[in-house]
Amino acid sequence: METRHLRYFLAVVDHGSVSRAAAWLGLAQPALSQALARMEKDLGVRLFERSRRGALPTAAARAILEDVRASVARIDAAQQRARDIGRGSAGQLNVGLVSSALFDTLPRALRQLRERAPGVRVILHEMSNAAQAEALQNGEIDIGLMHTPVAVGGRMRERQLLRDRLVAAVPDEFDVAPDGTVTLAQVAQAGLVLYPQAQLPVLYAGIMDALRKAGHAPFVAQEANRTLTVLACVAGGCGVGLLPSWIRSLDFRGVRFCEVADGGDLPSFDLSAIWPARSVPTLADLFASLDLGATP
Repeated sequence: METRHLRYFLAVVDHGSVSRAAAWLGLAQPALSQALARMEKDLGVRLFERSRRGALPTAAARAILEDVRASVARIDAAQQRARDIGRGSAGQLNVGLVSSALFDTLPRALRQLRERAPGVRVILHEMSNAAQAEALQNGEIDIGLMHTPVAVGGRMRERQLLRDRLVAAVPDEFDVAPDGTVTLAQVAQAGLVLYPQAQLPVLYAGIMDALRKAGHAPFVAQEANRTLTVLACVAGGCGVGLLPSWIRSLDFRGVRFCEVADGGDLPSFDLSAIWPARSVPTLADLFASLDLGATP
C-alpha cells in the first residue's frame, strides 16, 4: 500500500466526502475514487459507505484509522528528519574527548552547535587518547578531541585546536622562587606525576628529553591517566605534574601552578580534532568547522 493512498484515505475521512477530499488534495475526483478502490482491493475490505451526503467510514475503516494516522505522522517525521540530516542540521554525533577539551573547547563548541544545528543530538564520551583512536577506527565515535600527535588507522582529517605550554603543578608547600617559578632541577628532584607513557608517548618522551638535555635524571614517581588524578597525586605529595597552562583555571586544593623558569625545551601540549574523511559532508565536518579556539 502506497503512502499517498493512506493520505487519500485520511483526507476522505476528515472531509466526509470524496469530492471535498479531492478538491483539498488537488486531485480529480475519479483519480481519488480509483485510488480508494485500489486500497480497498489490497485490504480486502470496504472502507467507505457512499451516499448523496458523502462518504462514511465503515467499521473496518474506523478500526484502522488511528494506526493509519500514526503511520503517516511517523513517515512525515522521518522525511523531515532525513531532510534535516541532509542539510546537516539534525542527527546524532558521537564526540570523544580528553579532559583538556572540557574547560573551554567543548563549551564553546556546544554553544555554537546549538545555534547552527539545534536538531543535532550530541553524545559525549570522555576517553583517553588510545581509547579514542580505537573508537575512531571502529566507527564508535564520529570525531575525537585528542592530544596529538597520535596514530589513528584509516583515512582521517585533522585540525589543530590548541597549542599550550606546560606549567608545573606542585604541592602547596613546595619551595618556589620569589617570582613564583620552579626549575627543572626541582622537578627532577621531586619526581614526576605523569600520564602513562603508552597514553601520550610523544609528550612523555619530550618531557624526558627536556630534563636530560638540562642535565637532570628524570624519574616518574607516580603515573596517573587523568588530569584530575594527576592533581590529586600532586596534592598528596607524590611529586610534580607538568600540565597544560589552561590548568590554571582550576582551583584544586593543595596544589599551586608555577611557570618553569628554564622550561623552554619542554614540549607543547597540543589538542586537535580528528575525524574520518568522507566523500560527502558529515556532522563531524560541521563540528570541526566551528570556532573551537584553533591556533593560528
